Amino acid sequence: MAADTRNRAPVDAVLDCASAELGQLEGAAFRARWRVVADDLVEALSAVYGESHEVGPLLADLVGDALTAACERSAPLRTLDRVREVDPEWFLSPEVVGYIAYADRFAGDLQGVARHVDHLEALGVRYLHLMPLLQSREGENDGGYAVADYDAVDPRLGDVADLSALADRLHEHGIALCVDLVLNHTAREHEWARRALEGDPTYQDFYWFFPDRSQPDAYERTLPEVFPDMAPGSFTRLDVSQGVTGPLSGWWAWTTFHEFQWDLRWSNPEVFRAMLGVLFRLANRGVDVVRLDAVPFLWKRLGTNCQNQPEAHRILQALRALVRLAMPGVLLKGEAIVGPDDLVGYLGGHDRFRPECDIAYDNQLMVMVWSALASRDVRLTSRALGRRRPVPGRTTWVTYVRCHDDIGWAISDDAWALGIDPAAHRRFLADYYAGRFPGSFGKGLDFQPEPHTGEARTSGMTASLVGLDDARAAGDEAATAAALHRFETAYSVIYSFGGIPLVYMGDEVGLGNDPHWDEEPEHADDNRWLHRPTMDWRAVDQRHRRGTVEHRTFTALQRLAAARASTLSLGSNATVEVLDAWNPRVLAYVRRHPRSAPVVCLACFSDTDESVAGEVVRRAGLQRPVHLHSSTGGVRWAGDSVVLGPWQFLWLTDPA
Repeated sequence: MAADTRNRAPVDAVLDCASAELGQLEGAAFRARWRVVADDLVEALSAVYGESHEVGPLLADLVGDALTAACERSAPLRTLDRVREVDPEWFLSPEVVGYIAYADRFAGDLQGVARHVDHLEALGVRYLHLMPLLQSREGENDGGYAVADYDAVDPRLGDVADLSALADRLHEHGIALCVDLVLNHTAREHEWARRALEGDPTYQDFYWFFPDRSQPDAYERTLPEVFPDMAPGSFTRLDVSQGVTGPLSGWWAWTTFHEFQWDLRWSNPEVFRAMLGVLFRLANRGVDVVRLDAVPFLWKRLGTNCQNQPEAHRILQALRALVRLAMPGVLLKGEAIVGPDDLVGYLGGHDRFRPECDIAYDNQLMVMVWSALASRDVRLTSRALGRRRPVPGRTTWVTYVRCHDDIGWAISDDAWALGIDPAAHRRFLADYYAGRFPGSFGKGLDFQPEPHTGEARTSGMTASLVGLDDARAAGDEAATAAALHRFETAYSVIYSFGGIPLVYMGDEVGLGNDPHWDEEPEHADDNRWLHRPTMDWRAVDQRHRRGTVEHRTFTALQRLAAARASTLSLGSNATVEVLDAWNPRVLAYVRRHPRSAPVVCLACFSDTDESVAGEVVRRAGLQRPVHLHSSTGGVRWAGDSVVLGPWQFLWLTDPA
């Protein structure tokens, strides 16, 4: 207790300045927020830095930085903060639907994005995630994740004024803006890296440098490779090929992802403070949600895989506390593509709740949907989703069918409980969606295949993976209709299972794989660009023509958004329970909210009609089940059973 009091004492002087800096009302609010977050912040900083640094002065510096950031927020952003403090569950509303895109591929630049806000509104979008838009290195840049300047926008997209103007326009239309912040590493061209190479010891301590291979070899005994084909190993020798001729020439840098991305040393509190400043400045340009990239990799510990270490969670806990202190309307989104047992921790779900990120990617749901589509069997999906830990209150998932990344077939050993060999199932899924399995409708490509296991990850757009590409090319209307049903049913799960549903750019008009993905030299070795096409605005114009694929996909997503918005039971703060549908080809679950009737969701993963006994629906709590939404526009009963057509879905509820 004495140490805790000593650590907090230097903060008092900062708090005494709050009213003078912010005004009486805002100053009082700042001090009140400090009382709310103080325990979390002190606990986290002590756990991470307490053994090697004085926590009290660090705490005072960080709270001072938070006060400065609060003072620098514009009046409209302060108003948003107040509104969201009154309604802290604003992002959990069933009306919140997301959209994800590369700004340049969507509309050329940030000003172009602003000109297409009407397109987003028509889809019901209330949350826009623009992929990496900060200034990255020239040439190969890992899709923008090799950042050379955190305080500048990629000049091809505009500048920071354009970013702020876009945020303002989105706010006028009730849309929150999400932007990426890469935490684990910078580009080797970043100013911090340049100053380290020049011999500045302050910035040499920002990175992991080693004079020889002894420590890298020790770490690599337990380190998995992220990109074994494109970037084998986790360390890079600094020499003339890296443009290094100074005092670090011949040394080794930690490079988890690519040789041009240097890992930051988060055990140095100056790195924490510098990155916090970056986060604050980004948020003060109008960003509402900061996507924290590669968070599982932040902490390095010899003898481990250097992922999901306790200190990584504590760092997020501290960042969350400071963001809430300075700008309570801003959310943190964790990019943690890890196993489901590890994932809930990034939302604060530990033995004792500790606030971390507000939202995180539901990678498992995405994988399980694709697994059910390929296998025509929901038993693995139902078991995996039914065994998950619930997320803590006032946090949620971001759910998606596809995103900018490949699909990693994360089938765990838990599959053995159903007699399914997880390795064999991973191989099956890779083969299926690469079109190698007999009868497959998928048209993707293997990403990072592993010759010794036969496993691979998968690249491809939603339309291509559900069979729409081939069906359209063949002019086969029956196959096209089946592919569209698969498309809509996959999205129905994403919109209804729980979380903020994300539409991936181009899906709304059925865009397929980019046939020219490898024509840009810096993309040729990374087939994930297969599913990063340029938006086809001529296709968007076709959405107004009834009967076209573009019209059918766009209106399907519009209707999903409208039906979702109609009931609290489909919001992100409703609970979900996976049901046994007594049919291995129908995924069934019920969503419940204390102020709304339950919603039972059924999704058919079959080439034929399937039925679900009415008893399943009644046991879920519906007394007089009626149609809420479906791909058919009504409910088809056969006696006491609900009948679903091939690849169709149905949402049922009780009448108001």
